[in-house]
Amino acid sequence: MTHAGHSLRIERLKFAYGDATILDGIDLSVHEGEFLALLGPSGSGKSTLLRLIAGLEAPTAGLVSAGGRPVAGPGTDRAVVFQHYALFPWMTVVDNVAEAVAKAHPTLSRGERRERAQAQLARVGLGEVGRHHPFELSGGMQQRAAIARALALESPFLLMDEPFGALDPINRARLQDLLVEVWRGSSPRRTVVFVTHDVDEALLLADRVAVMGANPGRVIAEYPVAFDRPRQRAALFKDAGFHHLREEIADALDADTLAHLEAA
Repeated sequence: MTHAGHSLRIERLKFAYGDATILDGIDLSVHEGEFLALLGPSGSGKSTLLRLIAGLEAPTAGLVSAGGRPVAGPGTDRAVVFQHYALFPWMTVVDNVAEAVAKAHPTLSRGERRERAQAQLARVGLGEVGRHHPFELSGGMQQRAAIARALALESPFLLMDEPFGALDPINRARLQDLLVEVWRGSSPRRTVVFVTHDVDEALLLADRVAVMGANPGRVIAEYPVAFDRPRQRAALFKDAGFHHLREEIADALDADTLAHLEAA
């Protein structure tokens, strides 16, 4: 796919809590329609970086821009999916999604909002559970509902903070496949920033991986992921190029860890 331009730009970014610098010197661009994985260990600031892109935090220095406009706070142009679902427990699943439809289309009637919400639920395989409350669903189903809600915003940017980290391996794999299917099937294709600490997940999903090191958080390497799509796990995990790239990323993370240990 040819990328028309930089949809997201992060320039000379620094973020600190008091005297503690969490991120320092981040320069990163994400192209329109690209799927970028932010990969790094705990403490590398990858979730903080995602929150800065979402406008949930403000940078100490530097600039974050989305679609050519500086990020000054949360906006419906940037949908966020967290690890822990964040659904309203007192609302039915369809009403949770309808809330997002209302933000995207405030002039629609309640019935029209619910109709569109139901369509999004069907898109993620939850067409039969709209009348249930979140606590009546499994963790995997709740995360599907959270993805449906994010899609209902019709945002050009989809920001995901380890969304499958709390799931068992089977549900995790199913939702990984669902995410790629929805992303590839969207027109125009959304720009995705996906936080993970799992190298295999990053290489399965992403077009490019930005590897982050810790103390303070910064981008230490970037790797294009050129494997053909659609990607099948069995074939991918047998591919020599996959294993070479996985080892290269692991070596970069190990080298950063050793450098910090030697400097301590």
